[in-house]
Amino acid sequence: MTTQFRESVARVPGQGDTPTLHLIGGPRVVHRGRRLDVPEGSKRLLAFVALNGGRVERRHAAGTLWPSGDDLRAAGNLRSALWRLKAAGIDLLDSDKCSLAMREHTVVDLYVLYGWAGRLIGGTATGEDLSALKWRTDALDLLPGWYDDWVLLERERVRQRLLHALEALSRQLGRAGRHAEAVESALVAVGAEPLRESAQRALIEAHLAEGNLIEAMRTYDAYRELTRRELGVDPGRELSELIARFCRTATPRLRARQAAGHN
Repeated sequence: MTTQFRESVARVPGQGDTPTLHLIGGPRVVHRGRRLDVPEGSKRLLAFVALNGGRVERRHAAGTLWPSGDDLRAAGNLRSALWRLKAAGIDLLDSDKCSLAMREHTVVDLYVLYGWAGRLIGGTATGEDLSALKWRTDALDLLPGWYDDWVLLERERVRQRLLHALEALSRQLGRAGRHAEAVESALVAVGAEPLRESAQRALIEAHLAEGNLIEAMRTYDAYRELTRRELGVDPGRELSELIARFCRTATPRLRARQAAGHN
């Protein structure tokens, strides 16, 4: 992504003076707390430019968004989409004869999400980053109802990055002693992808960090049943050994349960 776009976790985008393009659950534009109606024929253009790093060639945009017909018709459709945006008071794109680009200082919620996720995954998260989960959990709903190839690819990339970030968030919250939030973050990842072992591991680790061995074992048992039913295999050895290590320090009753249920 280009570096010209503002990133902030101190507020939800769209509440200040800077116009914000929402692709998560969108597309929609918010400016000074007021939602601006994006013309139907221009939504795809805004989204396409934003999902391509904020700058695209005009011919590439026109050919991708209006593939039916010849180049002249596609170029005409592009000009019409740009005109409708300006007529609606949505001046987010700079254009010249060759390219289209998001205007400087425009906030794109997806770029803010990428910055947040990158700091978590890279281990450079701030205190604000650890408290910025709420509005980001709907990022799996990028451009809902859109099935263009260029949207599907980006949606999967967003999903993978967010899941990694949620797992990292859970671990960092656990290290900070914020166990309830650590469990919540891991649960969001598990809910999005129940068969994802790294998400299940983050949830089990969150339970163990809080001293809730029974919850950890219950989570492991449910996951083992799921993998056996859906995939015909047991969870990975690393996850099984994680549970086993903690069970060895548990009460005799818990060790007996482990011997009966985890062999």
